[in-house]
Amino acid sequence: MSADGCGAPVGGVALEDVDAGGQAVIQGTVTRDGRPVRGAYARLLNPDGEFAGEVATGDEGTFRFFAADGPWQLRVLASGGFAETYPVQAETGKVIDVQVTA
Repeated sequence: MSADGCGAPVGGVALEDVDAGGQAVIQGTVTRDGRPVRGAYARLLNPDGEFAGEVATGDEGTFRFFAADGPWQLRVLASGGFAETYPVQAETGKVIDVQVTA
């Protein structure tokens, strides 16, 4: 995987059935007109809106974060000026799946 100008690794992840086990997982897919969006950015922010991490979506439009339990904000940025924030509640042993239509 390489990084673009913002430093986020490009490539995304395969969202096959994931066993969260002892972790809290926040994942999802970014689509537009029913097709995956490559090169969108998913940012994980703490409850105060401070940056915690970022990934760029790959060919499948997917992203995944492993987070601590508690409230988070997921901010998704995509071409065409799309920017939306989604509140998520991470919980150990659970996979939170966020489907984004950009």
